[in-house]
Amino acid sequence: MSFDEKLDSGLNLFRRLDPKYVKQNLDNVCTLVQNGSGDTDQLTSELLSSIDVPLESRKCSESGKEYLCCDYNRDGDSYRSPWSNKYYPPVTVEDDDAPPPYPSAILRDLEIKANESFDIYRDLYYEGSGVSSVYLWDTAEDEGEPTSLENGFAGVVLLSKETDDKSGKWDSIHVFEIIPETSSTATYNITTSVILDLASTASSLSLSGSLTRQVESSQSLSVEGGVNLETSHLINLGQLVEKAEYNIRNLLQEVYFDKLKDIIVKDLRSIGGRVDDTKQAELVKGLQGL
Repeated sequence: MSFDEKLDSGLNLFRRLDPKYVKQNLDNVCTLVQNGSGDTDQLTSELLSSIDVPLESRKCSESGKEYLCCDYNRDGDSYRSPWSNKYYPPVTVEDDDAPPPYPSAILRDLEIKANESFDIYRDLYYEGSGVSSVYLWDTAEDEGEPTSLENGFAGVVLLSKETDDKSGKWDSIHVFEIIPETSSTATYNITTSVILDLASTASSLSLSGSLTRQVESSQSLSVEGGVNLETSHLINLGQLVEKAEYNIRNLLQEVYFDKLKDIIVKDLRSIGGRVDDTKQAELVKGLQGL
């Protein structure tokens, strides 16, 4: 079996497994892959990068703020905090080991501003709760090439919120790449994945799954009226993330939950024949609480 066939088989397997246990299933599958033969490391890496798992948060010891963990800020078992730019737990570098990745000085400055901006976005759109994190990295193929925002860059915006009673959780992952076209325009490629986990507190009914959408948009880079290139990128990125989350939330509410309502009304009835829509109402309420 070729590498591509193995990867396709692994991805098809996860389409049929319970999404509620995606992280546990991914760990088990990666363990099986490592015990096999062939390009086990490459296959494991492809599975880890292709399959989205619920976000986990940690606390930055230096700033005292929470931050979200993903593959884009991970080095081994350590995760970099966007607030302090430090890895926790600290990474020990041996003589032959490569140092953990950090953004360049220019991108780090933009990363700080992006985290401050999306923290405000989180406070406004997630009703003051939840956690947000933004991580940036260089995309220049030549390591010796001077780092500049004009050369383009990539990053990820992470947002996570859990309901007060822990019955629902919303994770949104926005992976983006900014490719300059001219001095005044750039192309934004954004892949948005939302992982939703809702459960009824009165029964065993639950709803879990993920939804992914891709958007490519050409945006102007206005540097007039005191707006610099950094601010222009943040404005464009914020608007695209806002639009992506709005579209997916509406899609979940109007398409998937309406379909769920049809299933419950038609198929799930109480013993006495009366339609029991309490479970569906609780799930919708859980989505509204995110």
